[in-house]
Amino acid sequence: MVTIKDIAKVAGVSHTTVSRALNDNPLIKQETRDKIKKIALELNYVPNYSAKSLVMKKSYTIGLFFSSIDQGTSASFLADVIKGIHQVIDDNYHFSVNGIDDIKHIESITAQRFDGIIVMSQSDADNGFIYHVKQAQIPLVVLNRQLEDASLLNVVANDRQGVRQAIDFAIAQGHQQIGIIEGKAGFKSSSERKEGFIDSLVAHRMPINPDYLVRGDYSSESGAQLMTALLSLKTPPTLVFCSNDDMAIGAINACYQSGKRIPEEISLIGFDDIMFAKYTTPALTTVRRPIDLISKTGTEKLIQLMQKRDLPAEQIFVDTSLIIRDSVAQLN
Repeated sequence: MVTIKDIAKVAGVSHTTVSRALNDNPLIKQETRDKIKKIALELNYVPNYSAKSLVMKKSYTIGLFFSSIDQGTSASFLADVIKGIHQVIDDNYHFSVNGIDDIKHIESITAQRFDGIIVMSQSDADNGFIYHVKQAQIPLVVLNRQLEDASLLNVVANDRQGVRQAIDFAIAQGHQQIGIIEGKAGFKSSSERKEGFIDSLVAHRMPINPDYLVRGDYSSESGAQLMTALLSLKTPPTLVFCSNDDMAIGAINACYQSGKRIPEEISLIGFDDIMFAKYTTPALTTVRRPIDLISKTGTEKLIQLMQKRDLPAEQIFVDTSLIIRDSVAQLN
């Protein structure tokens, strides 16, 4: 294995100079830093993070924590989160993915293990973990769920406003019998999206049919099952809003299984605008919540906080947008 001392011999400098150059220490001239990095690359040098951690008193690990990995975190949601984070984190850091509900000993979450933590929060039940991290003085950013605490860095999308825009659009197309497949119980995103749905119906003085309000869990399987149930009603809705695209994809499959044509006989709107949304048949109309941008923005803020501990807390809103495709019929 190539070591710092090997690089030092080739470069004709001390191993301390090599260490400083590889860590972009401004005390080392840029020309020397570039030369040493080039030699390290040519020798296929791989940093020894254990030794580096001891010297720098850092773990070089950033933790990503979801409310749960198994419950309510779809594969597409996870992929978009990691995509956004990897636009910011470089090879100097290890990156670990965890579920808060899997933590058996919260006291194991320490500043010695993590240089920074990103919480992709779905539920108020995460608050115990969030405030443990804060008390442990680990740099922290909370994404996805709007917080009341102004002392925490928080990056979120306005889900409620996005859903209201989608249902306003559906009503403008002539739909009056509108259903919703809600997200997982207890998740803030589920309640925010349902409130946006209700806001639109109330603003347009339209009745709220309790038979059209059904509870899913963000999985495509629940979308398929609940869409089948809605289609079996004596008077099914003409349009169904699905609280995420995974459930919408399940709902599309249920429609085909039931022989219902989209959008001629039933219209659908999703939420998230995952990669597959534009490739469904028909292409899915959905609310785009740029989760990759939320993750990227939050990670940039975390890195700033790790470098400057007194960075002021703020709440950042990322806009949603309605993406109109082919899954909504115009009835009027």
